Amino acid sequence: MLKARISVPARARQGEIMAVKTLISHPMETGFRRNSLGQAIPRDILTRFECRYNEKPVFTATLHPAVAANPFIAFHVRAQDSGKLEFIWTDQDDQVTRVTRELTVDPAA
Repeated sequence: MLKARISVPARARQGEIMAVKTLISHPMETGFRRNSLGQAIPRDILTRFECRYNEKPVFTATLHPAVAANPFIAFHVRAQDSGKLEFIWTDQDDQVTRVTRELTVDPAA
């Protein structure tokens, strides 16, 4: 499992637009670089990122070899109901890393 950092508020008011930031430790090797012995470093990339809010997709991204190591992804989500935010990264071998955060939504004032 990869190490991920997530920045999302634990509480929000209903209708509030929240900033969500994610960072995951991953080399994102393209397969084109060589090590100090001249041997090719094998390709190793994340291919997909998805955020689900109460099991519904709210943000998806397709990642490519040109994405830098340790991909940082930021986006916004409107708080509707209390529940779970699930962050899912998938690599080229279909290995999945999942991280969840609970969100409490207070009624609008």
